[in-house]
This record gives sequence, C-alpha cells and structure tokens, in this order.
Amino acid sequence: MAGYEVIELDARGDVVQRLIEIAPDIVFNALHGRYGEDGCIQGILEWLRIPYTHSGILASALAMDKERSKAAFRAAGLPVVPSVIAAKHDVMAAHLMTPPYVVKPNNEGSSVGVYLVMEGANAPPNLGAEMPDFVMVEAFAPGRELTTTVIGDRALTVTDILTDGWYDYDAKYTPGGSRHVVPADVPAEIHAACLEYALRAHQALGCRGVSRTDFRWDMARGLDGLILLETNTQPGMTPTSLVPEQAAHCGISFADLCRWMVEDATCDR
Repeated sequence: MAGYEVIELDARGDVVQRLIEIAPDIVFNALHGRYGEDGCIQGILEWLRIPYTHSGILASALAMDKERSKAAFRAAGLPVVPSVIAAKHDVMAAHLMTPPYVVKPNNEGSSVGVYLVMEGANAPPNLGAEMPDFVMVEAFAPGRELTTTVIGDRALTVTDILTDGWYDYDAKYTPGGSRHVVPADVPAEIHAACLEYALRAHQALGCRGVSRTDFRWDMARGLDGLILLETNTQPGMTPTSLVPEQAAHCGISFADLCRWMVEDATCDR
C-alpha cells in the first residue's frame, strides 16, 4: 500500500497478543461495526501506544451511538429528524410514532438491521432476533441519498447514491447494488450545505482523519429538506466505496489517500 510494508491482521480475541508480536509502526484501522469503530480497538491501541488512523476513543464511541451523536449535531445547529430509544417489545407492540418511520439499532454500522415502516402500515414491525433489546425509532426522512467525505479539515464533494430500493447492506457492498453520481447533480446551495454540514459534524464529534457524513434531501423543500443522518468514522475503502471515489474525483489517488491516512496516524486522537 503506497510503498509501505503491510501485515494484514484479522482482529479476533487474540488481537492484543498479535499486535504485541507484530509491533507495527502504525495501525491502519479498516474495521467496521462494534469493537472496530466504537472506541474499543482505539482504546487498545492507545494502551499499547501504537499510532492509528481515523478517530480516537471518544469520537468513535460518540459517532457509533446514533442518539448521542444526534444530540451533538443538534447542539451544533445541524438538521436531524426526531427519534427515540425504545424497548424492542414496545416497538413491536404499537407504533411509537406516525408512519413512515425507521427502526434500527442504536450502535451498528453498514445499515445492519434497518426496518422501514411505510405510511399506512397497519401493524408495527416484527423485529428479528438480530435486533438488540433497545432500538432507535426515527422519523423517516424522504428524498435523495447524498454523502460527503471529510479529510482532515477539508470536505471533498457530494455523491448522489442511486439504488432501486433501500440503501441497505447489500446495496452498499455488492457490486452494482448502487450507482454513484460524483459530483451530485444538485443546486449549488445544497452542494455547499452538504460540505459545510459534513465538516461541522466532523468537528462536533471530535473526529480525526477521514469521516463520511450521510444526508437525505427532499428536493421539494429546498435547503429545509436537507437532513443529516449520521457520520461514519470508519468509511469503507473497498472498490465500491464512496470515500476513494470522492477522493479520485478531487485528484487524490487511492495510493495518495492511503499515504495521507498513514502519515496522519497518531495516538491521543
């Protein structure tokens, strides 16, 4: 990767022992979901004093907790939709808000376990066994799916994500599951707002390195229809991922993107 010697480590229960054995100069954190982007692995790396990429313990934990991150966004004056944290059995017993709404885990990534309750639904959702005991119930934000990458103190551009249905796990990680328009064909006002909001969200959470902030935009409502969904502190780096695509559009090659992230790695993030 960009001229560096790379050792791949599949993080399992022996991750501390393996890190001690390998004694890397830095860790390029490519993990997703619990333990990888919620502050846990970051805490291990801080304890071992191994410099690492992306955000530190607090920002990682805060961004992964959707309700607490939304509180930080509200405090920063950023637009988010109403939501509540509720017991799983209560969510399945009755509508806790008027449909349409979304039910999802409060601390997962990659659109894992997302239930969309459509307008006119007679019954509340029947949540699967994979869902935790407490979940987030959030008002549905209609419109187009937009996203913006932040690298350091720079917001790159806006991507319009087009899918045939919901932008779920398969749409994100299956080749052809979604189509990306870079830069998004949106009014200059919306483009500028996405860049501003993404940078402010990055700063409100205390993020470091690279982050990606997702939006929904209801075209009929103009700027008032732009809603911030969440900020991802460990954005994907696969061939179908959005961050490398936006970087390439801005003249940053994949090798240069990786090199910047490696050189940005530190402890005490």
